[in-house]
Amino acid sequence: MTRGYRTYSRLIQIPTFEERFQYLSLSGEVGDRTFGNERYLNQGFYNSAAWRRARHQIIVRDNGCDLAFPGRDIHSTIYIHHLNPLTPDDLKHYTPALLNPENLIVVTHQTHNAIHYGDERQLQKDLVERSPGDTIDW
Repeated sequence: MTRGYRTYSRLIQIPTFEERFQYLSLSGEVGDRTFGNERYLNQGFYNSAAWRRARHQIIVRDNGCDLAFPGRDIHSTIYIHHLNPLTPDDLKHYTPALLNPENLIVVTHQTHNAIHYGDERQLQKDLVERSPGDTIDW
């Protein structure tokens, strides 16, 4: 399935977390479009000062919230996801896609995996608001 170029500006206009996930979901096609056995190419990039600066800026911009969705604060490791999967050529030629804020978003590990594998079941569920007596059996 060929999809249009995804952007942060478009993503943050999407009103629900689930719809944002659908906008980014790769439905398992990531293996066909990214590194495969060339994964070694990204190791230097993800340890670079430029990546660390960009990562920090994206975390601040998104308030540390999963998919930049208010109220979805991340209290564990924060991942930065490229909205449009990188290719080996992006790293070999240091293309703008690597650090462009329009191509980056804050996510949890669970959300990152769900996006890549198209498995909505991996997403963190909304917390249920508690009410008095909700633990009484009958």
